[in-house]
Amino acid sequence: QVQVVESGGGLVQAGGSLRLSCAASGSIFRLNAMGWYRQAPGKQRELVARTTSGGSTNYADSVKGRFTISRDNAKNTVYLQMNSLKPEDTAVYYCEADEVLIAGGLRVYWGQGTQVTVSS
Repeated sequence: QVQVVESGGGLVQAGGSLRLSCAASGSIFRLNAMGWYRQAPGKQRELVARTTSGGSTNYADSVKGRFTISRDNAKNTVYLQMNSLKPEDTAVYYCEADEVLIAGGLRVYWGQGTQVTVSS
């Protein structure tokens, strides 16, 4: 079983920065993609940023140029550096980790979420 734990959320003023961390632990064969999603009240969960084990990344248009995703494969950890935060970035941020199974296929794990609140 794999556990995914996020940290680093909090309250920040508009224009400020936060860094989220997400660590996957447990009996991991190999991780493929890891990423960040967010869900604001009354809205659907949406992709924020995602990175593969090979280092390719993709971002939501709303965060391009402000957020940066990075990864430490040796530690099974992914980070999200968030700069120039806006009130509309307020949401619960969830980490996703895709485990490659020995028998083939993928299994997706989610963290419990961390709250990010940006005040105006």
